[in-house]
Amino acid sequence: MQLSDFLSTDRIACDVNAQSKKRALEQLSELIAHDQDEVSATEIFDSLLSRERLGGTGIGYGVAIPHGRLKNSTHTTAALIHLKQGVDFDAIDNQPVDLLFALVVPEQATEDHLKILAMLASMFQDETMRNKLRECHKPETILQLIREWQPDR
Repeated sequence: MQLSDFLSTDRIACDVNAQSKKRALEQLSELIAHDQDEVSATEIFDSLLSRERLGGTGIGYGVAIPHGRLKNSTHTTAALIHLKQGVDFDAIDNQPVDLLFALVVPEQATEDHLKILAMLASMFQDETMRNKLRECHKPETILQLIREWQPDR
């Protein structure tokens, strides 16, 4: 399982204008719903927002990993956005967030959900990777970087 398995260039957006956490979550939800027949952007947004209410998903370094479970979903899907300007995301380091990787999984996919979150945390702890992602302005380039990324073992 690789992170790029859940992404496509249609679900990556660069230089996004979002003035708030809510707007960033809405944009991520719209990207994920773009090619989904089984769930709507509203359902995705509600799932992400419910998880945020349990505790913020801002992991530090200007990164957030909003995630949620969907009852009607049959497969794991993700979206990534790079914001033009960081927004307050209640991150653990109190820094604004400009890189957001959203993940939605089927309700019963607990083990995969945790594995993917661990991979994301590892990728975003890599300062070089974070910097490379921030330098990219094309979804294709970001997807290629994520495909090539390998966790330190």
